[in-house]
Amino acid sequence: MNTFSAVIYKEENMFVAECPEVGTVSQGETVDTALSNLKEATELYLEEFPTKSNEKPFVTIFEVKHAGFKKSIRAWSIKNSL
Repeated sequence: MNTFSAVIYKEENMFVAECPEVGTVSQGETVDTALSNLKEATELYLEEFPTKSNEKPFVTIFEVKHAGFKKSIRAWSIKNSL
């Protein structure tokens, strides 16, 4: 069993979950649903395209100024937030 990271963010009325190591993306009405859907999508993807590396991405935060407002962009691992 491999362990992967998930980045989850809210987009309108859905939560979007992304796996940066594999590139899979899914969504759900709740964080738990989005994460469950991402797990399923990642498992299906890896059945067709197995990965040989289990390197973890470097995760950080940064800020962007745009058109008079400042927005923080946060990237985080769901594993570290639970």
